[in-house]
Amino acid sequence: MKVFITGASGFIGGAIAADLTAQGHDVVALSRSEMSDAAIAALGAKPVRGNLGSVAPDMLGGCDVAVHCAAYVGDWGTLADFWTANVDGTEQLLDVAKQAGVKRFIHMGTEAVLFRGQHMRNIDETTPYPGSTPFYYSLTKGEAEKRVLAANDPAADFTAISLRPRLVWGPGDQTVLPAAIDMIEKGAFAWIGGGKARTSTTHVHNICHAVTLLLKTGRGGEAYFVTDDEVVTIKDFMTRLVATKGVEIPDRSLPAAVLGAAAFVLEKIWRLFGMKSAPPVTRFAIAIMSRDCTINIDKAKRELGYRPVVTVDDGLAALSAD
Repeated sequence: MKVFITGASGFIGGAIAADLTAQGHDVVALSRSEMSDAAIAALGAKPVRGNLGSVAPDMLGGCDVAVHCAAYVGDWGTLADFWTANVDGTEQLLDVAKQAGVKRFIHMGTEAVLFRGQHMRNIDETTPYPGSTPFYYSLTKGEAEKRVLAANDPAADFTAISLRPRLVWGPGDQTVLPAAIDMIEKGAFAWIGGGKARTSTTHVHNICHAVTLLLKTGRGGEAYFVTDDEVVTIKDFMTRLVATKGVEIPDRSLPAAVLGAAAFVLEKIWRLFGMKSAPPVTRFAIAIMSRDCTINIDKAKRELGYRPVVTVDDGLAALSAD
């Protein structure tokens, strides 16, 4: 198959591009710079220069599938920052994919589309979107996903699906592990509420496996959760994750309510003065790491034949050996 990918210079998109090229697929990836060109070429994919929101139909010429991984993922920014990338960028790509004759559109979603600050326990695809959320990332990724699923059109032979991983980790991680180590080294790390929150996780190779399945399976207009099919506490998982790099986490904890209140005040100050850099803590970061988030993946098992190909134990052992 010929596959078009956005976000291939990033963690998840890059892993998917490398996996698909290794399987013999012809992969074309959107690139914004010479640096991205080199990163994409190193994966065995062909870079095509452009920007999300202004992708030309000929960039997807001959492609059977589009895998959309690019997004504004940070926990800080204006609503316009998030909306332009996550909603407008997704809608424009949907339009050009249809124009180019792409048959299948796989959107990289997130459990955060359901998040407004609450615990999420044993959630699945029947869990409704929140009526409102204070978090721009959740809001815009949710809106983008709704538009993807609504774009599904069997009459036009256009299948649109959203894949929802949670807490992605593994080789090539550019966010979770590096950020934790950086905070530890700066003496700024503290567990939120003792790190007791329970969570599902998703190894990046399990995402790649799910995408491979979705090339040929999956019902259009549907979302699918995929995880490692295990539940861990944030403290246990993060302790073991940073230990793969020989780093030990100090046993210091702060109440989630205190940090949340501090983040609320800091965000108000940052917004008031129009500061571009992120405040030291944000409400989204505190909330998403202090609430339970456990996910039922029975739908992916039943409809895709999905089973994790990497366990948490095996994935951590591989990172330690790297």
